[in-house]
Amino acid sequence: MEHTTDSALDALAVSTLKGLVMDATRKANSGHPGGPMSSADMAYVLFKETLRFDPKDPAWFDRDRFVLSAGHESMLLYALLHFCDLLTIDDLKAFRQWGSRTPGHPEHDMTPGVEATTGPLGQGMSMAVGMAVAEAMLRHRLGEAVCNHRTYALASDGDLQEPVALGSAALAGLWGLGGLTVLYDSNKIQLAGPTSRCDRADYRMIFEGLGWQVLDIDGHDHGAIRAALAEAHAETAKPTLIIGHTVMAKGTATLEGDHNTHGAPLSPEEIAASKAKMGLDPEKDFQVPDEVLTHFRSRFGHLSAESGKWHRKLTALLDSEPEFAALWEAVTARRNTLRLRWPEFTPGASVATRKAWGMALNEIMDQLPLLAGGSADLDPSNQTEKFRNAVGVFGPENPGGRNLSFGVREFPMGAVLNGMALHGGVVPFGATFLTFSDYERNALRMSALQKLPVLHVFTHDSFYVGEDGPTHQPVEHVSSLRLIPNMLVLRPADANETTACLNIALTQTERPSCLMLTRQGLPVIDPAAHPAVLDGPARGGYVLADCQGEPEVVFLASGSEVQLVMRAAELLAGVRCRVVSVPSFELFDEQDAAYRAAVLPVGALKVAVEAGRPDLWYKYVGTEGVAFGISHFGASAPAKELERHYGFTPENIADMVRARLG
Repeated sequence: MEHTTDSALDALAVSTLKGLVMDATRKANSGHPGGPMSSADMAYVLFKETLRFDPKDPAWFDRDRFVLSAGHESMLLYALLHFCDLLTIDDLKAFRQWGSRTPGHPEHDMTPGVEATTGPLGQGMSMAVGMAVAEAMLRHRLGEAVCNHRTYALASDGDLQEPVALGSAALAGLWGLGGLTVLYDSNKIQLAGPTSRCDRADYRMIFEGLGWQVLDIDGHDHGAIRAALAEAHAETAKPTLIIGHTVMAKGTATLEGDHNTHGAPLSPEEIAASKAKMGLDPEKDFQVPDEVLTHFRSRFGHLSAESGKWHRKLTALLDSEPEFAALWEAVTARRNTLRLRWPEFTPGASVATRKAWGMALNEIMDQLPLLAGGSADLDPSNQTEKFRNAVGVFGPENPGGRNLSFGVREFPMGAVLNGMALHGGVVPFGATFLTFSDYERNALRMSALQKLPVLHVFTHDSFYVGEDGPTHQPVEHVSSLRLIPNMLVLRPADANETTACLNIALTQTERPSCLMLTRQGLPVIDPAAHPAVLDGPARGGYVLADCQGEPEVVFLASGSEVQLVMRAAELLAGVRCRVVSVPSFELFDEQDAAYRAAVLPVGALKVAVEAGRPDLWYKYVGTEGVAFGISHFGASAPAKELERHYGFTPENIADMVRARLG
């Protein structure tokens, strides 16, 4: 369609955005005005003329996605969302205040029109890559009539300095994500000063080397911005980086290019002088001329009509094509409605829980046609190799592939998975060794913060890794992941618990899961002898094996150590022992007090055993109980030898209990 363009009104609109940025940060006495003012021209042209959305339905499925990777520029996005009639002036006045819809950095579940929670630099760009992946996968399956939108991100110098952004960019180029466009506000200023102090990278050369189309423009020239966006749209085989060369705090009276504008509000005097320079009334705050809104919203009728046309197409397809209707149901169904079939295991057989995960993955990959993900270059070790070979590797030649070959890029993997979950329609998972969860850590935190049901699979979960040594043997990792709010940490004791934990993870709707799996084989617990092994994990902690009468000793353990305490209990002849498997602290803590008290009765000696940091177990065993683990790094030696040296033997555990009982 023809866009309503008027250079004078466009200039006034951009000045209005900048005025709102200055006023809101000043009123809050907090925030970042300089970056929003340098990015304003590019963001304005994108939102007014290019971005495809439904003004009446910010959650429309086939909308373009926009991610403000430079999350510190949140007031620019909020001002634009006011232009889009999604936020009020009162919302802008409440910037960074308790309970407002305009928090300091964008939060996707708090503000309409915000697609991702951003702030930690680089990850917004990475999540945009994940959104573009999900769109490409779904477009291949659903068809362009239903799924054919683009993903945009606005990035800053700081974003590109974070290696996670470049790792994700390498994947975007490899995967040929032609539907992805990144607007890079290259104002060459960051909080501490000019970027030249810390960065001499030639991002044109870097991104071209990664397989991107790169366009250099004056980021304040609206004609150049329009032309670049059109060129990005025309390039379907490569993602596009638009490098907009801009001036920090553009439009201010005396502070253009000043790094001090990055993270602090402008003075009232500077704001008044800047407004006068930009043609605004220096005496008025939060001013938005009616003609600016009318001009900005001139495309809204067309956008609403496009959305209406899409809904009619969808209805026709749902009515006429049963196969499409079934696929659409899979795309839009809530995760807690999933009903999955799981493999069965031979009681007593030795099966590593990582192998049980692999068998389960192979069983469900056809049941979940939108399950997509992969491993960070550990396909055989993470048991994703058969999945990869069966579903195909995603890429420009195979958009129907569901395996994502992330390479040695744990942090980008986690952030890309978050973007896929934010887009919706796919079930994302990623896998690596547990010790490398450290590399992925902030993406895991962002999974939890954004309430995203991503499955993070971690194998090789303890010192039982053996000869690879302390660099590969997790010690503090399980505990550290348990400390992340809204993170579901699942450490199953055997193959049956593994499938139960997987079922829990895949049916979550508002939290991610970390699945901790062994390298070493573990005996499959017989459900005939221990029926609770099948449904007990849903309660987080449950009685796996019990005694006659009230227990004198209650063993608690997770993962491979459940088998250890079961053998220790057998050695304690004449002592009434109960064994409690605790695959998930979070789920157990969510049970009512009566259930928890029944599982862990008052008066019994409580002994927790886990091959990692023991500290968090004290909330269950109390000051009188025992929490046995390791608080030191491992060593390079066969697992059995380490087990003996570290005291993880039934005999040592039994002796320890006898000593405590006197």
